Amino acid sequence: MFEEEGPDLGEEKPITLLPGEKAVELLIPLEEYLTAGVHIGTHICTRFMEPFVYRVRSDGLYILDARKIDERIRVAAKFLARYDSSKMAVVSVRQYGFKPVTKMCSYVGCKPFTGRFIPGTFTNPSLKWYFEPDVVVVTDPRADAQAVKEAAEIGIPVVAFADTDNKIEFVDLVIPGNNKGRKSLALLYWLLTRQILREKGLIPPNGDLPEKPADFETKL
Repeated sequence: MFEEEGPDLGEEKPITLLPGEKAVELLIPLEEYLTAGVHIGTHICTRFMEPFVYRVRSDGLYILDARKIDERIRVAAKFLARYDSSKMAVVSVRQYGFKPVTKMCSYVGCKPFTGRFIPGTFTNPSLKWYFEPDVVVVTDPRADAQAVKEAAEIGIPVVAFADTDNKIEFVDLVIPGNNKGRKSLALLYWLLTRQILREKGLIPPNGDLPEKPADFETKL
């Protein structure tokens, strides 16, 4: 199903175009995606994530297609920009997602939920921390399963970063990507933040954030 290749030291081969396929300018140079490792998957690939896989390395590691990551960031940003940012919840149980989520919300104006997601947050109005979102973004559909479940219960769309080993039931829009790495999550959230602001017209179409992806990165 996927192409297997010989020994690999971790460097990714250049993405080649299929016959008749036109080159599309990426949001950032391909090298920046590869350096941050956003394309590095796991040794498991669910059937849900097969369409986003570029190849399988000789050691069995699945590699995501950087072009599809880029494309889905654009699609997700366009979708999320239609919502009132104050009604957007962004969730990360994963520690490496804490700072990227907080940074995104500081720019976009959404509500961050980092650390343990308390059951009932989206569904129980009697809780003092209750929040009624119009859309939810999650860092990992498995780690953030409670938030995904509650969003599904109340009929709220879910946008999720998903790695090759993720199942995506109840996820409405998938952004493929390495959702476990520090640098990867920082870059993914930085790009999504920048693209949402561009879509909302808060920065120019080619505008940038005042901070770099490294500023979104959780420090060890």
